[in-house]
Amino acid sequence: MENILKVGITGKATVSVTPDNTAEKFGNSGAVVFATPMMVALIEQAAINALAPYLAAGQGSVGTKVEITHLAATPIGMSVFATATLEEVAGKKMIFTVEAFDDLEQIGKGRHERYIINTASFLERVAAKKQYQPVTE
Repeated sequence: MENILKVGITGKATVSVTPDNTAEKFGNSGAVVFATPMMVALIEQAAINALAPYLAAGQGSVGTKVEITHLAATPIGMSVFATATLEEVAGKKMIFTVEAFDDLEQIGKGRHERYIINTASFLERVAAKKQYQPVTE
C-alpha cells in the first residue's frame, strides 16, 4: 500500500434516485423508491472511495460482507449519499461502519467488510474458474 491505512478514513458516494434504481425496477411492482440493492452498491462505492488513495498500483478491493438495515424509503427525485468510515484493519481485511442518507434523513446503517487484493492474481483465479465445465445430466 502506498500510504498506511488508518482507522477513521472515510469515503463518500452520491446518487440521484431515478426509475432505474428503484425497488420497482428490481421486480417489486409499485415500489418506486430507492432499492435496497442500490443502497448496498452505494455503500460499497463509498468504501472503495475511502480505500482508493491508499492502494498501490495493481491493488484493488473486493467486498465480502454487508450487514445493513434499510431504515426509510426515498422517492424518485431525491439524492442519496453514503459514507464509509474505516473502523478496523486486520491485515488485508478492512471493516467499515456505513451510513446512508437522503435529502431529509438517515435511510440506512450497518457494517461492510472488504479485502485488499492483488488485481492480477485475483483475475487469474477468476479466469481459471471459467475453465470449469459443469457436469451435465
